[in-house]
Amino acid sequence: MLRREFAKILGAAATAAIVAPAVAQPGPRGRVLFVVSSAQILDLQDGRTYRTGFFLNEVAIPAQAMRQAGFELVFANPQGNAATWDERSAAPGFFGGSAERLEDAKRFVQGLEGLRQPRKLAEIRAEGIGAYAAVFVPGGHAAMQDLPTDADLGAVLRAFHEARKITAAICHGPAALLSTLPDPAAFVAAMAAGDVNAAQRVAAGWIYAGYHMTAFTTSEERPVEARMLQGRVRYYPTEALAQAGARVITGPDRRSLVVHDRTLITGQQPVSDAEFTEVVMRALQQRQASN
Repeated sequence: MLRREFAKILGAAATAAIVAPAVAQPGPRGRVLFVVSSAQILDLQDGRTYRTGFFLNEVAIPAQAMRQAGFELVFANPQGNAATWDERSAAPGFFGGSAERLEDAKRFVQGLEGLRQPRKLAEIRAEGIGAYAAVFVPGGHAAMQDLPTDADLGAVLRAFHEARKITAAICHGPAALLSTLPDPAAFVAAMAAGDVNAAQRVAAGWIYAGYHMTAFTTSEERPVEARMLQGRVRYYPTEALAQAGARVITGPDRRSLVVHDRTLITGQQPVSDAEFTEVVMRALQQRQASN
């Protein structure tokens, strides 16, 4: 019942069919860094929590396309612990209403060894990003729990930004961009306290100030809070990004929207998965053609 309700709230996306891959081979076209959360719960207001993880289609659709194109997928998170999907994302509604596509996606993601044993972001930070073509942050509420304040992620994302390499994030994933703020913990605390003035002060100098981007909207989050989370999130992604200095663009609820500004690509919500993947793959191809 919960899965059906969640799919009803967010809508259904007509995503491409996923075929379970063969054993992964080293990518001849370079690596893509997939950053996932180490968290399995989201802290809500009033001390409540919500069990969560990454969103299944937001990993499966881009990962399949990248692997088929010859990229090696490297998964990392703050703690190096196994990452799990939000069980409510394992619903046919997120796969064009197809139970078969859902099962294909589950098999594909279960076959990604990197999700069972991801690298620590501190290791990626120490070794550098020279071998990577892009970094990608999928959504799911877990992305809001630890990624926005993780210092290692902040350093990794700044390195991609400075190298003008592709940075992509979808749904709640763009909240991870807050980790590049001068003091992300103070910013998140200010947003959670509703102190917009303090948030703006500590956000001064953000590397993504002035960038156009999107994320899961407040109007999309509120019905999810009421029907699924049964509590309120500590802050809303689009509002936080806007207060940090981003030029946030939002489209109609449950309608695909992808925003591409320079090397940053963002998608609004799960139903943006197919369009988002197309834009990311096109950007990767154009970048490699120009090198």
